[in-house]
Amino acid sequence: MSKTQANSKAPVKNNDFGQSGKFVRDNQKSLVFIAGAIVLMILLYLGYQKLYLAPREVTANKQMYVAQDFWAKKEWDKAIKGDAGYPGFEKIIADYSNTKAANLAYYYLGIAYLNKGEFRKAIDNLTNYRGSDSMVAAEALGGTGDAYVELKDYDKAETYFKKAADKASNKFLSPFYLKKLGLVYEAEKQYKDASDTYKKVKSDYPESNEAQNIDAYIARVDAQL
Repeated sequence: MSKTQANSKAPVKNNDFGQSGKFVRDNQKSLVFIAGAIVLMILLYLGYQKLYLAPREVTANKQMYVAQDFWAKKEWDKAIKGDAGYPGFEKIIADYSNTKAANLAYYYLGIAYLNKGEFRKAIDNLTNYRGSDSMVAAEALGGTGDAYVELKDYDKAETYFKKAADKASNKFLSPFYLKKLGLVYEAEKQYKDASDTYKKVKSDYPESNEAQNIDAYIARVDAQL
């Protein structure tokens, strides 16, 4: 080995390896405090989930069924406000915020207001739904689209019907909302977009209920082109 090769490595300083150890020694109290704080935060979070949120979730779910029954019977006012000591969806949202039950209540409440013709309230509640169920989420988006149609805000109705069809991503709801989207395009006299949308129903969902008479819709808008 040449002298050049032998001397090519820089000498290692002993204190280079001791820096981390020195840091730990110098900051031992701070590190212990930080570790303890992290453990405490984890314990508090787990306690919140198990001792506070979980019991509230159980109670909220128990109280939901009466309002859901009113909703299924289309007794919208009782579903919203409650009856005979049982809370409606409004009170469940107010009393049990941050629970899954309260989140679902936004969907029920929005649909109830939609059927009552209170479209702004319907939009406010439906857009507050944040559930992971794709079917319910699609219906919340579609219901929002319906409310905007009633308000004649067709641009926003388009947006929500598109989102609903994409979110559903199935042969039942997707063609349903695509057909509604086509009708919005017709209302705006956007006949080419309407035609393309109806044709998508025919090509992508040929076995759906919406596809059975979609040719009449296609012919109607194509006549306007």
